[in-house]
This record gives sequence, C-alpha cells and structure tokens, in this order.
Amino acid sequence: MPETVLYVCTTCRRPDDDPDGPRAGARLLEALRARSGPTPDLRVEAVECLSVCKRPCTVAVAAADRWTYVYGDMDPAASAEIILGGLAAYAATPDGIVPWRERPEAFRKGVIARIPPFPEPRPVPAGTLEPAE
Repeated sequence: MPETVLYVCTTCRRPDDDPDGPRAGARLLEALRARSGPTPDLRVEAVECLSVCKRPCTVAVAAADRWTYVYGDMDPAASAEIILGGLAAYAATPDGIVPWRERPEAFRKGVIARIPPFPEPRPVPAGTLEPAE
C-alpha cells in the first residue's frame, strides 16, 4: 500500500481565532498528530499555505498513483477523528476514489478540488526536447 500524505495548512486562520494564540490550522495539525500516532503508511505534514484562505482549515490528501483531494472548512477542535477515518477509507482504495456515500460528511461538503494522479513519465529520446510518441 502506498504511503498516504496528509498536508495540513498551518497558515489557516478562522475568524474566531485568538489573535495571540496558535492559528486554527496549527491546532488542527497538533490534534491530527496526537490522534494518528505512529500510523504505518501515513505521514502528516505541515505546509505554510494551500491558498484556500476563504475555507479554513484546509488539508490535502495525496498518495502515489492516486487522486489527490483538497478539503476545507475543517473544525480544528473536532475534525481530527473524521479526517483520520476519511484517510483510512482513501488508503483502502486502489485509486484514492472513495465512493461518495462512504466519505465522511465533512469530506463531501468540504471538497475543494480533486486532482488526477500524475501520469507516468514518457521517455525523452536523447538529443530532443519532446517526449517520444
């Protein structure tokens, strides 16, 4: 099973954030790390910005040869368990596509983007700039 990576935007700020405290994205990251523990085949990474500022808290889920998803509107206090459940369903699929009804409600409502897997690289013949057809 390929490693699943959960990227958590730590720049995300919600309107109810304490201006002197940690941002909502950073709080979500800590909650996810505390609940995920040393989970095999899962890596939780902080990223400075996912450019979805109007829908904080935002996470992205990716794995080799699978679709990548970006989700927003996560609650920093209550979403960790929901996200981890959604990741388990994602990891159990061959392509990252979890059937709609099997996705957590937060993933159904919070989906921002679905990005196809990167294609296999095509060989580039020596001395050319274009891949072989």
